[in-house]
Amino acid sequence: MNELLLVTILVLFHCTLGQQDFLKSRNELSALFDLRSSLGIRSTDWPIKYNPCKQWRGIQCRNGRVTGINISGFKRTRVGRLNPSFSVESLANCTLLETFNASGFSLPGSIPDLFGYKLGFLMVLDLRSTSVTGPIPASLGNLTRLNALYLGSNDLAGSLPVALGQLMQLSVLDLSRNSFTGPVPSEFGLLRNLSSLDLSSNYFSGSIPSSFGSISRLKFLNLSDNSLMGSVPVELGNLSSLVELNLSMNALSGLLPAEFIRMRNLEVLVLRDNRLEGRLPDGLFSSLAKLRILELRENKFAGALPVALWSLQNLQVLDVSANNFTADLSNFSLKGHASGTVFINLSNNQLYGTPACLSENCNSIDLSGNYFQGKVPFSSPRNESRQQPLPSPAPKERKRWIYILVGLLGGVGFITILVLVIVVVLRKFSNTITNERGSADVGRVPDGDSPPLPKDPTSESSPRESFTYEQLLGLTSEFSERNLIKHGHSGDLYQGFLEGGIPIVVKRINLHSLKHYSYMIELEFLSKYSHARFVPLLGHCLENENQKLLVYKYMPNRDLAESLYRVTKFEDDGLQSLDWITRLKIAAGAAEGLSYLHHECNPPLVHRDVQASSILLDDKFEVRLGSLSGVRVQEGDMHQSVLTRFMRKSQSSVSDPGTSGSSPATCAHDVYCFGKVLLELVTGKLGISKSDDATTREWLEHTLAQISIHDRELVAKIVDPSMIVDEDLLEEVWAMAIVARSCLNSKPSRRPPMKYVLKALENPLKVVRYDSCSSGRLRATSSRRSWSAAFFGSWRHSSDNAAALGHANTCGLKQSGRVGSRDSRGIEHSSSNKRVSREIFPEPLEMQDMDRLDEH
Repeated sequence: MNELLLVTILVLFHCTLGQQDFLKSRNELSALFDLRSSLGIRSTDWPIKYNPCKQWRGIQCRNGRVTGINISGFKRTRVGRLNPSFSVESLANCTLLETFNASGFSLPGSIPDLFGYKLGFLMVLDLRSTSVTGPIPASLGNLTRLNALYLGSNDLAGSLPVALGQLMQLSVLDLSRNSFTGPVPSEFGLLRNLSSLDLSSNYFSGSIPSSFGSISRLKFLNLSDNSLMGSVPVELGNLSSLVELNLSMNALSGLLPAEFIRMRNLEVLVLRDNRLEGRLPDGLFSSLAKLRILELRENKFAGALPVALWSLQNLQVLDVSANNFTADLSNFSLKGHASGTVFINLSNNQLYGTPACLSENCNSIDLSGNYFQGKVPFSSPRNESRQQPLPSPAPKERKRWIYILVGLLGGVGFITILVLVIVVVLRKFSNTITNERGSADVGRVPDGDSPPLPKDPTSESSPRESFTYEQLLGLTSEFSERNLIKHGHSGDLYQGFLEGGIPIVVKRINLHSLKHYSYMIELEFLSKYSHARFVPLLGHCLENENQKLLVYKYMPNRDLAESLYRVTKFEDDGLQSLDWITRLKIAAGAAEGLSYLHHECNPPLVHRDVQASSILLDDKFEVRLGSLSGVRVQEGDMHQSVLTRFMRKSQSSVSDPGTSGSSPATCAHDVYCFGKVLLELVTGKLGISKSDDATTREWLEHTLAQISIHDRELVAKIVDPSMIVDEDLLEEVWAMAIVARSCLNSKPSRRPPMKYVLKALENPLKVVRYDSCSSGRLRATSSRRSWSAAFFGSWRHSSDNAAALGHANTCGLKQSGRVGSRDSRGIEHSSSNKRVSREIFPEPLEMQDMDRLDEH
């Protein structure tokens, strides 16, 4: 009643003053109040006592009618975060609405049908990064005036409705970074006004529709990171206005169409990680004079490397590595031309001759894995398995080399044996010393004394460089879409290149969706805390009031979400997944970084955004944690330093994982999220760590039921089928699954601290093996006394268990010396079904707790 009275007063006030910018429609005013209530809009954004057309942020009016609603970057009220909803039925009263922008605002649930049925004047619909789920309603095909549709970075799924092909006025269509399946509708070829089409990072299958060649105004086409197959349609050569074409990371095959020479405006051509083959079309690079970026790596292209490449005056990036190109590089001048080429990768082809390298730009040229006068002058850790064999030497020379090789191997073998003897003696000596954390021989729990990684000069705590805004504009081509890597939750990430071709990543802070001081928290944090597991920060730019920029070292393998699978020509099915040893290495590396935050920082710090996309990987798949702008002091810690008080400014509390709004600043929440990452590594199921919807919780419940501390064979049902796992490796997979299950306990107090998770991942076989004195054999036990000491330690063991732990120590427990190592003595294993007291080893996730997963 109070709201209706207020509506009446406002309408009467409008009629009295005759103001043209006051709402004329009582229904529209009521609709805005309903929207304010259902979405939890704060009073500072939409003050209830003021004129919506003048004082409400993001509301646009024309002639007293609402024409635009923009809630991008808004924050929900506390009540709105506890009960998030997407009830927008009242919008049906805003019949003249032209734009609705909610990007970055959490809108749980599916896209309402009413957008298509009631808002016929809608011209722009922007729902990027809003957490909407389900399929796209076919009713959106009724929005015949729609000019731009942004649905990227969500959890949308299912096949695309062909009704979208009716949006004849559509200029921009962004459906990237979702989970769409099925073929790409050929009806999209009817969208003749389309200038930008982005369908990247989905699961589309089938072939590229040839009808795309009819979209004459198309300038940007991105179909990368899907499962598209077949040949590249020759009709794409009709796209004479095309500026950027990205078909990378698919399973495309066949020849590159000769019709591509007609795309004379093309500046970016990315075809990497496919199965394309044969020679490049004659005259291709003579026609594509505007080309700036050319990526053809990981294909089957063959034939002569075109000399015309070196006449492309605008070329900045050239990557033709891992193909079968041939050329005599004596005829090439690899010095960079008028524009100064900043990155050239010719590695792993069949090139020969001595290149003419006449300038400092040669530092940015990779020539490894080729022939150069019988030698390989440049070496590279990348693609070592693809390096071509050297020409066979003559028989006499071969014999001489064999003698030399035998001598070298003999010397190395002797030194290796000597080192092993010393290590064994030292280890036996150290094992006589009682471990300070218990009597079981489990090694020291890492409290900062774990072996450091090889020092990265860019990760030292020396002062970072301060860039100018103009410098970063130039390095990123003025933050163009072509340089965009992805949209992060705290800002957009762009690739750039320093002088000498050193790749970097520039994050442009989103000041609308991020607190103004959050980027300062990241700067202060990385200045105070230095660790090899954090992404190296190279510099910053804070001089511009509206543009805050951070500069990081480029990670060649991007993040875990992108690297777990990648398209390659070396696999029959076109997909190559990370092997188990690499997955275990990544898990232990991420745990090391989190353990540092939780246990070595004072006060303890919480990451708050642990997921596959925040686990960055360098060229050797070493982990570098990213997304550090959300790091906060653990809730309840009252340590008062200048930095921690600063970090608390944006800290908010939510009771448990999975609730909407800010993540809780507790170490237990990080552990829970890390458990989902571990399950991604075990099962290969992507997207689990970033999602917490009903489907994910149902999948977790089903998967966790297959992880038993009594039966190793059950875990084989959930192991990633693309990963080759033998009998010994299966034990390590089983161990990681058990650790993941412990991390996912529905009770935060029963989740293991991260330092024990790290210890378990560094010694996975100790999770499932235990040397029994009485039986003399190594068993997969339900009690696992030895691992209980390592994993739980004093955290939950009572003094009653001390005798049992001491017994485990006297049994001579063998400890692995490296991550992923295995005992090769052929020891018998058994899957005991004997139940033991949960006080000795509490089940990581009790079956009676399974129904409480919804709380998390």
